[in-house]
Amino acid sequence: MVARVTATPSAIELIEIVRRQHGDLMFHQSGGCCDGSSPMCYPRGEFQVGGQDVLLGEIGGQPFYIGAAQYGYWKHTQLIIDVVDGRGGMFSLEGPLGRRFLTRSRLFDEVERAELGLPPPERPVYTCVGDSGS
Repeated sequence: MVARVTATPSAIELIEIVRRQHGDLMFHQSGGCCDGSSPMCYPRGEFQVGGQDVLLGEIGGQPFYIGAAQYGYWKHTQLIIDVVDGRGGMFSLEGPLGRRFLTRSRLFDEVERAELGLPPPERPVYTCVGDSGS
């Protein structure tokens, strides 16, 4: 089955560095104004997930969640977690390393949407400026 969330080799490498420092991790992609396109990385269990969070899958063996409202907007896209230089969210564990996780995306094609049981988008789907397909 097609993955709803994947990670680049650079992201997998950074996940492993952070995991060695902090133990098991978890990721959360919210839609807050301060979060933008950066997923937050926390020690596993330190961020309380609830009924308004959707488990998209795992990256580097670590669970990746998204807020239900954001999932409604992004459900037709595969999230691709990458790494860029710079500081990210102040609560995200990778911040002090001078690199940050960044969410890119690409639209699922017709075959992938069918595999995931997703209908075609009802209106145009817009993705963030950092789309990997651009």
